[in-house]
Amino acid sequence: MALFHVARYPGPGAAEAWAAEAGAGGRARVLLERLQCRARERQQQQREPAPVQADARCAEAAGRRRRRRPRRRRRASGSPDARLTKRRRELGEGADESEDAGAPVVGARGAGPRSLAGGGADWRVCGAGTSESAPEQRSAHAESPEQEAGGPAPGPVLGGFARRKTPKVQPFLPAWLAKPSFVRKNVTEDLVPIENIPEVHPDLQKQLRAHGISAYFPVQAAVIPALLESVASGFLVSRGGYQPSDLCVSAPTGSGKTLAFVIPVVQALMHRVVCQVRALVVLPTKELAQQVSKVFNVYTDATPLRVALVTGQKSLAKEQESLVQKTTDGYRCLADIVVATPGRLVDHIDQTPGFSLQQLRFLVVDEADRMIDSMHQSWLPRVVAAAFHSEGPADPCVLLQRRQPQAVTAASTCRPQMPLQKLLFSATLTQNPEKLQRLGLYQPRLFSTGLTHRDPQDRDVETDGDSGGKYTFPVGLTHHYVPCSLSSKPLAVLHLVLRTSVSRALCFTNSREHSHRLFLLAQAFGGVNVAEFSSRYGPGQRRKILKHFEQGKIQLLISTDATARGIDVQGVELVINYDAPQYLRTYVHRVGRTARAGRTGQAFTLLLKVQERRFLRMLAEAGAPELLRHEIPSELLQPMVPQYEEALSQLEKTIKEEQKQKVA
Repeated sequence: MALFHVARYPGPGAAEAWAAEAGAGGRARVLLERLQCRARERQQQQREPAPVQADARCAEAAGRRRRRRPRRRRRASGSPDARLTKRRRELGEGADESEDAGAPVVGARGAGPRSLAGGGADWRVCGAGTSESAPEQRSAHAESPEQEAGGPAPGPVLGGFARRKTPKVQPFLPAWLAKPSFVRKNVTEDLVPIENIPEVHPDLQKQLRAHGISAYFPVQAAVIPALLESVASGFLVSRGGYQPSDLCVSAPTGSGKTLAFVIPVVQALMHRVVCQVRALVVLPTKELAQQVSKVFNVYTDATPLRVALVTGQKSLAKEQESLVQKTTDGYRCLADIVVATPGRLVDHIDQTPGFSLQQLRFLVVDEADRMIDSMHQSWLPRVVAAAFHSEGPADPCVLLQRRQPQAVTAASTCRPQMPLQKLLFSATLTQNPEKLQRLGLYQPRLFSTGLTHRDPQDRDVETDGDSGGKYTFPVGLTHHYVPCSLSSKPLAVLHLVLRTSVSRALCFTNSREHSHRLFLLAQAFGGVNVAEFSSRYGPGQRRKILKHFEQGKIQLLISTDATARGIDVQGVELVINYDAPQYLRTYVHRVGRTARAGRTGQAFTLLLKVQERRFLRMLAEAGAPELLRHEIPSELLQPMVPQYEEALSQLEKTIKEEQKQKVA
């Protein structure tokens, strides 16, 4: 049964003949006769051209068929055969009109796939049928005189189903995301001398010079003045009494983001009179929180400000002693700046009497993309709720106390209150408006080292679901990938560390088990001082390992992604991805442990053959620099094989002993 039959008739005469000859099976016979006539005509033309005789024979045969046609009976109008006959007659009349308009006509369902060419007629069929003469008709169509003569082939009636690449939709971003404040990313050429930013307090400038800092990095030179402008009238009331804008900063790893919020926060609070929690810094890991706490302690040393670290490394009671002190008339706050991890912070909000965030002025969220991903812990709503005044007796400073935001009216804006300003920092800050909306930002302003909204000719593609621009990498970082097999990956790591003779190399794996086994294998191989950094060790042991690594006592540190976020270890020259990262953000933070603060560094990623295409495409779509292919010849690895096999046997014994100890 045919799906479609599309035809174009040669003229009114042919249409009338077609309508007259239409019957239960007459149409198929007519087409078969015409095809046979055309076939005989072509055979005759090959011998000696005689088109006039052929046309005469066709006309004579058509006349005989018309004379022999029996008279049809009149059927009832309601029967199916009558409706089918009426439909065919209407289609025949439509053929006359379509011929005048030069348009194709769709035929009845009974027509099979037929094609007739020649004599000025153009028959085109789309679909499939079950006619017995279909093979002959297809061959006749394939050998039509017009095609043999090189004439133009008829265009497709139905088509356009070819697969083509669907253009990617350019996301529509809010104005603050689409048009950020551009920040230069070259931390070696775009330095700004300290004297060029006179807004910074002289005491802090002195502290900076004492620590060997004579110029600001580009991100610091852009963010510090913007923050100091919002506290120009003091931290209790913002400039003009208006709520200051929240700031979002997206800059490469090692670009100085920590100092960009430490300097303004310390300067804003250094003249405070009453000790209250004015600044809260929330970070994802204990090691990163400890590192930020050290930076705050350095620049608050000559001020009355006090810094408290709340990460769970000490008992809850010990941390409570550093936050509040019980007095005869209540509780007294002991910290101006609190550096915390989300879980421990919520514990103190719930369980520490006298711990209040109602005087909070700055909420700093470092590694903001990871903190947004952990929003299922509901730490941010708890912090924001604790920062607003709860219903109760009036406080002596009620004029400056915050109330829950309501509709903006003349009455709500005339009463001054202490603003709560949110500061977000990350090397891979998401630009998904749906995720950023959870933070409740107020008229946010974005500082970025890369364009977040580009024209369609140079658009970006994200691999983890976020929309926006590409991530940026340190300028002095060189990217490599090493094609290798699964069995040769440990040998490749040892070869890279021993060949480059670096003092500090950092190797990342995707799991704690891989880190532990690679550590045991490298330790059994010998020739390199190696250590493991993972959740297998407690906080005290991890601090000790990091300290030894910074001092150069450890040459190779094998780690999970625990050290990939924000940990600033001085002097890391080489980063090796033993397991290829699955997401681009993971790669950005891993390789960002080297080439920090304008230094140079190298990053090597070991890739299996099945991983190469996907990994390289992921980096290319994100705008990452081109990775250089670094092949390790087998001749260089062959001398290491005997020692490597001995290390493998030693590893097997060690793992069996550890399993026995676990069972015992």
